[in-house]
Amino acid sequence: MKVLVCIPARYGSTRFAGKVLAKDSGKFLIQHTYEQARLAKLPDRVVIAADDKRIAEAAASFGAECVMTSTEHQSGTDRIAEAIERLADSGQRTADSKKLNAKRYTLCADDIVINVQADEPDIDPSHIDFLAELLIKAKDCPMATLASPFQTAEQIADPNIVKVIVDKRDKAIYFSRSPIPYDRQNGGIGDTSNYLRHIGIYAYRWNFLPKITALPQTILEKTEKLEQLRVIENGFDIIVGRVEHFCDGIDTQEQYAEFVKRNKSRIQ
Repeated sequence: MKVLVCIPARYGSTRFAGKVLAKDSGKFLIQHTYEQARLAKLPDRVVIAADDKRIAEAAASFGAECVMTSTEHQSGTDRIAEAIERLADSGQRTADSKKLNAKRYTLCADDIVINVQADEPDIDPSHIDFLAELLIKAKDCPMATLASPFQTAEQIADPNIVKVIVDKRDKAIYFSRSPIPYDRQNGGIGDTSNYLRHIGIYAYRWNFLPKITALPQTILEKTEKLEQLRVIENGFDIIVGRVEHFCDGIDTQEQYAEFVKRNKSRIQ
């Protein structure tokens, strides 16, 4: 069973355009993410799925494999599905094979593809390995993700931070931007230990990717703006692994500036 990390990279960003190519630290933001992913032990390869030739050129400059994908994708999962389809070795060569800055890849149905967000320069490589192990062990499950504890009630109330609730088998019941579960006795939010913060890293079985991306967006997915709800609404399981810490992604220029400071302090 192979494990492949794919980093979907979109140039456009509402709050911070071109952020994946920000280079105030001396390296591209996506380069930090790529290098962290390369430190994980289980993945065989790490590939970037880009929507802009500037990202592909940057990837080539630091030696990363990169696949160009459509600019029309609505989610990172859709972008990864196209990239992996193009990488998959069917025994034939397509007309655009020479345009791939990545080697062809023989995939089996149960091989694991891990979605690492491009703006996660502090991602813990052990989380990538843990996520892969979840699917290796949970043979009946097509998808996995991670969650961590909350520190404060303010974080639970923040709609920018996604919450998840799980059943006794650690399968996701629901993801929401609202506080879940709603604690009626305490006016909405009770003991913070009863809440889980979703971490936006995913693992999929290879044969599940084309299946889930072929399905239309669902009502809950469009309402909450959370693509993982399409999986649950269509009756598929997502196993949720728990980790004790998390690293925020980079959504704004202010967050990027803080990352640059942290990075410089680490290398001094």
